[in-house]
Amino acid sequence: MSPSRTFILRPVATALLTIGILLAGGVAYLQLPVSALPQVDYPTIQVVTFYPGASPDVMASSVTTPLERQFGQLPGLKQMTSTSSFGASLITLQFIIEYQIDVAEQQVQAAINAASALLPKDLPNPPVYSKANPADTPVLTLALTSDTLPLQRVQDLADTNLAQKISQLPGVGLVSISGGQRPAVRVQADPMKLASYGLSLEDLRAVLGQANVDQAKGNLEGPPPGVHHRRQRPALLGGRVPRGRDHLPQRRAGTPDRRR
Repeated sequence: MSPSRTFILRPVATALLTIGILLAGGVAYLQLPVSALPQVDYPTIQVVTFYPGASPDVMASSVTTPLERQFGQLPGLKQMTSTSSFGASLITLQFIIEYQIDVAEQQVQAAINAASALLPKDLPNPPVYSKANPADTPVLTLALTSDTLPLQRVQDLADTNLAQKISQLPGVGLVSISGGQRPAVRVQADPMKLASYGLSLEDLRAVLGQANVDQAKGNLEGPPPGVHHRRQRPALLGGRVPRGRDHLPQRRAGTPDRRR
């Protein structure tokens, strides 16, 4: 016997059963609990830009604002927040839940390329984006120690080897490193002596930047092949120029004045 034969022979009972099921479903739907803070993962992309030495006002006007203008045109964008601090800019892009994170990633990269012409020319590195929600807590935290290597070496190994390998694992959105020690040179200038030579702190900063350029200088043909050479210009150390006298700018008032 066909299962539908009973419902065909008893249409009234079938109608009453259908109405009962609909009423039970409506009552059950009204009794469903509603969470005030549901666990929903929105597609989120974080864009970080570093501009060493720039104040928060400069970061907001020259870095954050051009990027925000490009990001504001992205389709599916639900919310955009930004933070400009000393030497760093952080922009968080949150898309609608139906949007594909891979498509949003491609559009964010295209927007960064479009805004590159509006960013400062001396920006050390282009903006870096990551598919991670900054509100989420880290899933795994690793600590590195060494009894023989200095902290700078441990920082370099974690940055160049360990972090790159972990970032290639499937499901990893962001790998951040903190607590290390990077080498740096601190210059303490005397504004009064600089003013006596007609120079300012900006002139000193420009001289230090020009005298410490580390870039590729070409390659040599012949064995061993593929050997690339780099040459670093002499730095200003101890208040003097190690080689040559052409590092300090000319004196603004009067004749040119070049000093060691």
